[in-house]
Amino acid sequence: MTVLPAGVRAMAGRGPQWATWIDALPRLTRDVIAQWRLRPDGPATHGYCSLVLPVWTPDGAAAMLKVAFPNDESEHEHLALRRWGGDGTVRLLSADPHRRALVLERLGDTDLTAVPDLEACRIVAGLYRQLHVRAMPQLRPLTYYLDRWTAQLAELPRSAPIPRRLVEQALSQCADLTADPAAEARVIHCDLHYENVLAARRQPWLVIDPKPVNGDPHYEIAPMLWNRFDELAGDVRDGIRRRFYTLVDAADFDEDRARAWVVIRMVFNAMWAVQEAERNWLTTCIAVAKAVQD
Repeated sequence: MTVLPAGVRAMAGRGPQWATWIDALPRLTRDVIAQWRLRPDGPATHGYCSLVLPVWTPDGAAAMLKVAFPNDESEHEHLALRRWGGDGTVRLLSADPHRRALVLERLGDTDLTAVPDLEACRIVAGLYRQLHVRAMPQLRPLTYYLDRWTAQLAELPRSAPIPRRLVEQALSQCADLTADPAAEARVIHCDLHYENVLAARRQPWLVIDPKPVNGDPHYEIAPMLWNRFDELAGDVRDGIRRRFYTLVDAADFDEDRARAWVVIRMVFNAMWAVQEAERNWLTTCIAVAKAVQD
């Protein structure tokens, strides 16, 4: 497999590190295919930061080869998948963490975008119970990132186009929540949304593509609110609230804690949207942060 999909080649435009990785990717992929004696079984696809290739393993199992960009998010994916052991997640077959290469069981093509959003929220809430196992010493704590992000947020100019009350609320709530040992008590996925849950045979639905850290399970909710946002046109506030309460009730989460984490995540996202001049995304972030609050 030497021809990269156009979407993968385009990743080189994200900066020098990405360009270097893209240049090396064809040879890297050939090397791991040879290492594991895999047989390609169709054209490559990709995620936001990875190449994905359907393959057959030497013992005849249908699998997917994933080669990810070497950053913090992909560093410990193999550890979390091994810990979960396929319980609620795609099963890890082989891993070369230094090359960020994984061989994963092959799942279906259907994801939760094909399911009505509230039904999908109930499905994901059920999967939370399987994923949120006891913290692993090898993983970074969520606070590793939060400390950095809150420092950036505290320096945000008062003239930034984010309501100041939301900025101050996020800083205060983040300080309160991270002082609680529960903020690092469980393994969490961090990017669990509709497209990261695929139809399967072992279970009706299985999770893919974790960015694992040790954190608070309530941190997981926000991506289920901001994804499929266009479907809420004309009903944003009530639509977001329906999703929020469906997730909280089905997962048996603490409502106030879940709400606080949603606000915190959306304000961080809003900060980055300001930095990157993404006006539409900024509007979405503020809308979600406001919608979950009475």
